[in-house]
Amino acid sequence: MTNHIALFEPRIHFNTGNIARTCAATNTVLHLIEPFGFEITDKNLKRAGLDYWDKVDIVYHKNLDDFISSVDGQLFLVSKFAEQVYSDIDYSPLDQDYYFLFGREDTGLPEEFMRENAEKAIRIPMNDEHVRSLNLSNTACMIVYEALRQQNFAGLELVHTYEKDKLK
Repeated sequence: MTNHIALFEPRIHFNTGNIARTCAATNTVLHLIEPFGFEITDKNLKRAGLDYWDKVDIVYHKNLDDFISSVDGQLFLVSKFAEQVYSDIDYSPLDQDYYFLFGREDTGLPEEFMRENAEKAIRIPMNDEHVRSLNLSNTACMIVYEALRQQNFAGLELVHTYEKDKLK
């Protein structure tokens, strides 16, 4: 079982860098779907991901169809227009991979694609009368940690602890 975050045509390098850091911390595969709104070599992108880029399993896709054809598990489309709430889904079966596809920061996922796949769409509840959208990196973090919580944080066991004598 592996969790996957996929970003459709990401525009903001800081979001992508922060999501890459979350992926490194959670053993989540990051899929980046072209075109991007920044250069992958952008120094701000690297700074946002800090020194974790070599710890992230990144898969690049030329377009949405290329990504969809690579999915080997359960796909969820993250959208504020979805009827299903993300925390109502059961991500606990460990015999499959989970893919969470996020749209562009400015336009989301293509409307026709969303209409064709509405049964796969999930949302984070929010008051959209006051706020247009949540930050992409925060949203990706919430979704992947909900899946991990249901999976009993498999693979994220505590490794480092404080030495008790040093705390005195």
